[in-house]
Amino acid sequence: MVSTLRKRITVALGVAALLAADVAPAVARPVGSVEGLRRDTEAIRALGVSGVQARVVAADGRQSVAVSGTADLGTGRPVSSEGFFRMASTSKTLVAVVVLQLEAEGRLSLDDSVERWLPGVVRGNGNDGGRITVRQLLQHTSGIHDDLPGYSTPEEYYRQRYDVHEPEALVARAMAHAPDFAPGEGWAYSNTGYVLLDMVVERVTGRHAHEEIGDRVLRPAGLDRTRWLGTSPSLPRPHARAYQFFGPGARVDVTDQVTVDYGNLSWVTTTRDENRLFRALLSGRLLPARQLAEMRRTVPVSAEVERMWPGGRYGLGLVERPLSCGGTYWGHEGGDGGYITLNGVTGDGRRSAVVSMSEARGDSLEHVLEQEDAASALIDRALCAGGSGAS
Repeated sequence: MVSTLRKRITVALGVAALLAADVAPAVARPVGSVEGLRRDTEAIRALGVSGVQARVVAADGRQSVAVSGTADLGTGRPVSSEGFFRMASTSKTLVAVVVLQLEAEGRLSLDDSVERWLPGVVRGNGNDGGRITVRQLLQHTSGIHDDLPGYSTPEEYYRQRYDVHEPEALVARAMAHAPDFAPGEGWAYSNTGYVLLDMVVERVTGRHAHEEIGDRVLRPAGLDRTRWLGTSPSLPRPHARAYQFFGPGARVDVTDQVTVDYGNLSWVTTTRDENRLFRALLSGRLLPARQLAEMRRTVPVSAEVERMWPGGRYGLGLVERPLSCGGTYWGHEGGDGGYITLNGVTGDGRRSAVVSMSEARGDSLEHVLEQEDAASALIDRALCAGGSGAS
């Protein structure tokens, strides 16, 4: 059960006029201003989002934390600043780091074909793994059509929430479709591409991708609150209940669900750990300089995604977005099962911010954009409060 970025973007198709609406410019505030951060979380809550938690880490390591709303609409329990949430597509950064480490060790090449590592897997209806490279999977330029299971109504959620899908079955769903474009000739967000990357990691190392992520990323970066759930439908405590707003009278608690049994989307984490992840990555503690530079080589995203991420560009499992105070920042949004999380770190890895929301307001374009814009503004203001951004 995956509320993918692609599905959220689909809501926005054909409505560019709303995206052209003015967004209030970021206003710098003193480093560590909890009051300003609290105002930003309250602004998100005022949109109708049930719960919000945010954490900003300054260059000197000082942290500012703010929460708003409730963790449980039934009891009114407050949001915990240490609450777990589903990492969702932010975990693509974890997968990319492992692949780039393997490249640095000479165990694979970014220019290897998918066919080399997964013979016969990407085939049929015009799909050809011999023409698609590992780099293209990482950068969403493979052309592989995305067709992960998901739900768009309460009835679909209740019917599908405990379904388990193996990687091979997920890839087979995509192979039933023709490619969106020839490899390297476009950009389209593809979760299926990262399913294939998990499979490549397993073929190269002989171990499941989540085991490699644990040893190669979580332990070195000190992410002791980031966990792989596998097929467990529940989260560790504490956590906010997750809600999906399908429309008036249809706000559903979607906390319990199997989010697809493969390493890419079965992770939970905290705002503390996501800050640690991106600070460690951008400061050069997880990758050699050459591989980090490869990760930061970006291409334009599709017009549809650019509407969600104005000025955004995509590297290898990493998104670059402009700062209103100059320069750019790096991160990777995640949205899954009611949890939506935005994050960002300056290019030197010294200042970072994460905001996680425990409700997805995906019933209309207006609500999607309001939530996305308010969370993006929080990240921008938090990073700009430390001075001009470093790209």
